[in-house]
Amino acid sequence: MSKRLSTTVLGVAVLSLVTFGLPATASAAQHTKAERTVTDVIPAPVEAKADPRANFRLNPATVIRTDRDGRQVGEYLAGLLRPATGYRLPVVTGHRGGGPAISLETGHASDRVGTEGYQLKVSSSGVSLRAKTDKGLFSGVQTLRQLLPSAIEATTVQKRSWVVSGGTVLDYPRFGYRSAMLDVARHFFTPAQVKLYIDQIAQYKINTLHLHLSDDQGWRIEIKSWPKLATVGGLTAVGGGPGGYYTQEQYKDLVAYAASRHITVVPEIDMPGHTNAAQHSYAELNCDGKPIPARTDIEVGYSSLCINKDITYTFVDDVLRELAALTPGKYLNIGGDEAHATTPEDYQTFAKKVQPIVAKYGKQITGWHDIAKTNPPVSAVPQFWGTTGTDANVAAAAARGNKILMSPANKAYMDMKYHPQTPLGLSWAGLIEVKTGYDWDPATYLQGVTEQNVIGVEAPLWSETLVTSEHIEFMAFPRLPGYAEIGWSPKDSRTWDAYRLRLAKQSPRWVQQGIDFYRSTQVDWQ
Repeated sequence: MSKRLSTTVLGVAVLSLVTFGLPATASAAQHTKAERTVTDVIPAPVEAKADPRANFRLNPATVIRTDRDGRQVGEYLAGLLRPATGYRLPVVTGHRGGGPAISLETGHASDRVGTEGYQLKVSSSGVSLRAKTDKGLFSGVQTLRQLLPSAIEATTVQKRSWVVSGGTVLDYPRFGYRSAMLDVARHFFTPAQVKLYIDQIAQYKINTLHLHLSDDQGWRIEIKSWPKLATVGGLTAVGGGPGGYYTQEQYKDLVAYAASRHITVVPEIDMPGHTNAAQHSYAELNCDGKPIPARTDIEVGYSSLCINKDITYTFVDDVLRELAALTPGKYLNIGGDEAHATTPEDYQTFAKKVQPIVAKYGKQITGWHDIAKTNPPVSAVPQFWGTTGTDANVAAAAARGNKILMSPANKAYMDMKYHPQTPLGLSWAGLIEVKTGYDWDPATYLQGVTEQNVIGVEAPLWSETLVTSEHIEFMAFPRLPGYAEIGWSPKDSRTWDAYRLRLAKQSPRWVQQGIDFYRSTQVDWQ
């Protein structure tokens, strides 16, 4: 079903953004040839060789054959393929079950593929997908689904031939940390909306979801020892919207759902600034102990926890303790950005007291690159969000051994407008058209930060102007696949001219998925 944008954001009527697609009918010839080849995949594989003579056709007798470790991925693949094909596609273990097969096998792949890579071979007699781990099989499945017709993404049975493009792929990621961030604090997004975004980012081999759970405008996670954070701080949103929050059970369900897509959730509680929602909920967190009003504007830099009050650290300890218990991943994000209302001395004092709390609960620190000036432990990951190619504190942290997560705002912030007339988004970091978002490299962007210093890439999506899933989609697509490719594909294999052709071939899939995407004039969409 086609989607449209129709929500009013911040009092400004948003124009409908029309999704354009392919004609509803296609010739028989179109139904019997491959829509794209192994060299058209996003992210671009390390090695790929197309063989049109080796195309494989799914049919009602096809089975999905897995070993024990690959069965969950096999069931996931079957769930992707059954709605559009109408085929049973039973998932069988071992060599049981005859007929043509898609075979998923762990443990017999090249050592080159590592923990997330895979080897894929499509021949006329079947499909073979091998990896060292189920993570690798999952990565391979995302490639495999792109080799099928776009109609495979339909939710109802399509009467057509199902051709898998023939060839071979050997693939593995450049960086192990490939992330997307969703800001649920400025505007709240329901668990169902977050799950939809998880599915959308998973298909491009993103393996981390950073959830920005707290800010001046709203608190989005239940903390049982401080219940008013959710029941009071969760009631507001930018522009006076209804707000909302996740119960701990809902959050655990989101974490589990992400894990089923081999995505790790990194939760963020921003501090010592961006804390107005918490201070509105509990007056004792303010230095004078007096209540403060809620804020629903988009200003930044005015709030700060009271650095010299003992209750501040009781609060931080309780929040991080409960969040750590809910989060199986190794990172907790403690924010740290735009703390303009905190003096430099107080910022250092706060960091020295809070960083050991994270370690106490068995987690490692990540945070915005502002934390680099506190000389955090080498295990901490500063996330660079600046707009220039120099930052002495980040370079010094890299020299000490900290890994840097790259998210330069003028390249990677998906909430930036595409052009001045874009009806959503902001522009403080600049305008980010598709080419601008793709045409940079994380290992050369920042002076003093080289390939060995970079842990990966994240594409943040802030929600000051975003209210619906359609808004998320319009700002994330078509830019997000480019960030996924920057994080996954070999540097030397990436050129804009080649990428824009591959990107154009993704649009029919998005139409089938109902994704409202921006049809940039820089791409000749199919």
